[in-house]
Amino acid sequence: MFVITADQIGSRTDRDRAGEMIAALNGEFGSAFILPPDQTAGDEIQLLLRDAATALAVLLALHREGHWSIGLGLGEVRTPLPASTRQTSGGAFVAARAAVTRAKKAEARFALAVDPAPDPAPDAGLADGAGESGAGSILDAEEVEALITTLLLLRQRRTTEGWTAVDLLQAGLSQVEIAGRLGISTAAVSQRIRSALWRVDRSAQPALVRLLENLEHATTETDPAG
Repeated sequence: MFVITADQIGSRTDRDRAGEMIAALNGEFGSAFILPPDQTAGDEIQLLLRDAATALAVLLALHREGHWSIGLGLGEVRTPLPASTRQTSGGAFVAARAAVTRAKKAEARFALAVDPAPDPAPDAGLADGAGESGAGSILDAEEVEALITTLLLLRQRRTTEGWTAVDLLQAGLSQVEIAGRLGISTAAVSQRIRSALWRVDRSAQPALVRLLENLEHATTETDPAG
């Protein structure tokens, strides 16, 4: 499973943003959470998710806000599940805690960890198209973290104008419609979308989801409790 622990940046000099962030995530992702998102240690939120695609989407949503250090943990979760996320425990929670601690000093304010660490030995079931290095058929947590960080830094450098154009495009508007909405030329819209590297962003996400799925699978395979 996937656990996200997010700690508010600069909480001593800022208002508590945890409640409104949880409300926003519930509004967007709702039923995707295994248990309701929780506010834990004051300005910290904790999320439990079953699938990699939603975990990445939630991570991107948190990072876009710019107010959170984000730790993503992969591993087992003890069952039966309690009534709340804050009462839940297991390797994924241990990993998320370690990750968010590192994230506070990371350039993109993000880190990833797994518990237990997967066996780096080649796995024929995951090796299709894995390359010729022979160092293992899947990327380890550090390598996947580096790739996700690259996407986060790309998005972090996107301008407000770029985000506006991308949001309208993802909402289904054509570039002509976006131009009319914003009162600019279609050429200007096209330039904003190119500068926002939207196509790179969209192309990278499915690949990152697959890497997270493979990493979780490898972690589960090495979990003695599994």
